[in-house]
Amino acid sequence: MAAPIQGIGKILCRISTPVLRSLVIHKPCSPKRVTLWARSGPAFELGQHSFCTAPSAKGAADDNPDEAVARYKDTPWDYLESEEYIERYGKHPVWADYRRNHKGGIPPQKTRKTCIRGDKICGNPCPICRDHNVIIHHQNVKLLQQFINPYTGTVYDPTRTGVCMKQQKVLNEAVNVARDHGLLPFQIPHVEFLGEDFSNSHDAVGSTPTTTCLTSGEPWYTWYGKMVPDEKEVAKVKKMYKAYLK
Repeated sequence: MAAPIQGIGKILCRISTPVLRSLVIHKPCSPKRVTLWARSGPAFELGQHSFCTAPSAKGAADDNPDEAVARYKDTPWDYLESEEYIERYGKHPVWADYRRNHKGGIPPQKTRKTCIRGDKICGNPCPICRDHNVIIHHQNVKLLQQFINPYTGTVYDPTRTGVCMKQQKVLNEAVNVARDHGLLPFQIPHVEFLGEDFSNSHDAVGSTPTTTCLTSGEPWYTWYGKMVPDEKEVAKVKKMYKAYLK
């Protein structure tokens, strides 16, 4: 009789162990040592574990992208100095590791018009549309400098950066506004002036002699004095505008 009871106790112990573990994991509790006892057999301990873990700030930001956007909406330039940006991009620009989905090794000549149409987002959106924290603003100078060639001062073509045409238009406007406000430098082409350009001996600025047609009394245009209007056409025009002629 004792043998069957001992076997039933072992079966109940095996069944109760995963059930108790699931209850302990999902129940909010403080860190403590959980001890399980079998009716027959030695006792065993699960050890000291903390089954109550609060979600991290990074996980909460990934689950709620709207909250992340709200943080950098007023000051989008703070995102480029945050740990999130350094973890994701490092020292590279936001478009460095981007490659658009296309067939073959040669990308298309033009980027897509837009990545977001209403509530629908295309596959593999552009470097600006894929990150909610990357916000184009004329005061976000560090972000704008990533899209400007440091040698020529021109904005990179969207086929190189992969930015969609909608965001490229916003980017060009932000760069122009930043240059107008003095936040970004702009290069003026160097022109070498020669001494002849400032001299008074040049034909364009020197003393010009009077033309012969003005001194002789002839008309300025030679063909103008030879034109004789048709009398019939003149009479027709006079008859048409008779009421308006005085």
